[in-house]
Amino acid sequence: MTPANRISDDHFQAWLSQVNEACGHFNGRKLDPGFIGQLEKCQVGQISMSIVDMTQVNLFRGQREIRASSADHYYAVLQMAGTSRIEHQDACIELQAGDLTLIDASTPLDMHFHQRSRQLSLILPRSQVQSGTRGVGVACARRIEATTPLASIARLMMLEAGRTQHMANHESQAVLDALVTVLRPAIAQDAIPGSHERMFRKALALIDQNITCEGLCPEFIARGVGISMRSLYRIFAKHELVIAQYIRNRRLDFCAESLRNPAMDQKVSSLGYAWGFSDSSYFSTAFKGRFGMTPGEYRKRHAN
Repeated sequence: MTPANRISDDHFQAWLSQVNEACGHFNGRKLDPGFIGQLEKCQVGQISMSIVDMTQVNLFRGQREIRASSADHYYAVLQMAGTSRIEHQDACIELQAGDLTLIDASTPLDMHFHQRSRQLSLILPRSQVQSGTRGVGVACARRIEATTPLASIARLMMLEAGRTQHMANHESQAVLDALVTVLRPAIAQDAIPGSHERMFRKALALIDQNITCEGLCPEFIARGVGISMRSLYRIFAKHELVIAQYIRNRRLDFCAESLRNPAMDQKVSSLGYAWGFSDSSYFSTAFKGRFGMTPGEYRKRHAN
C-alpha cells in the first residue's frame, strides 16, 4: 500500500467513525479513489442532526449494524445537493436535490453516493413518529419530491432547526412534533392506498414507453418505477404475470398491429428488430407460438 493510499484509507475510516458516532452504526466502502467525506453534527435541545458531504461511497446498515446501535428511531433525510440512491424496505429510490424521505433505523439500508452529495439526516424518535401518524403504518423510502409544498415546508423546518443556536427541550420537542405532522401525508400508509396497483400500472406504462429498446429488462423497470427487483416480481406475480414473458408478448402484440396496418410496408425481417427483438429467428418462432402462424403468413391473412 502506498503512503497516499494509506492516508486515503485512514481518512475514510475516520469519517466512517464520525458517521457511526453521529448517526448510529453503519458500514461502508469506497467506490472510487476519489472518495470525499465530511460530517458536521448539530445538537439543539432534543433535535439531533448531521450534515454529511460525501462522494464515491456506499453506506449500509445490515442486521449486525442494527444490533450494535439503537434502532428506536427514524431518519428524516433531506438531499441538500447532488444525488443518492437508497435501497430500503423493498424500495429503491433516487433522491435529487431538495427531495426528502424517511428511513427506519430498525431495518436494513443501502445507500450509494457516486457523485458529490450533501445530505441532512435528522433523527426522529420512533414514539414521536408513530404518535404523529396516529397509529397507522409508517411508509419509508418514499421519495417526497422537492417541488411539492410538503417538501418545501419540511425542508425549511429542518434547515432552520440546524441554524438555531439554542432551543429549550420543550421547544425542540414541539419542532419535531410539527415536522412529523407536516410529513404525515407522505409517510402514513393510509395516505397511499393501492400503492402496489399504482406501481403495477406505472411499470406497464414504462414497458410500453420503452418497448422498442433492446435493453428493456426487469432491472430497468424496477429502477424506473423506484422499487426493488423483489417487489417488482411480487407485484407482477399478484397479477399472475411473468415480467420477461409480458415484455415479449407485448412486443409481439405491437408487431402484429404493425402487420395488420396496410400503411406499414416494413420488411418482416426487420420488424422484430424494430420492436426490440435481437434475434430474427427467435422473433419468428415466438410470433408463431403466440399467433399460430409466421409473421409473413399473418400479414397475408390480414392484407384484405
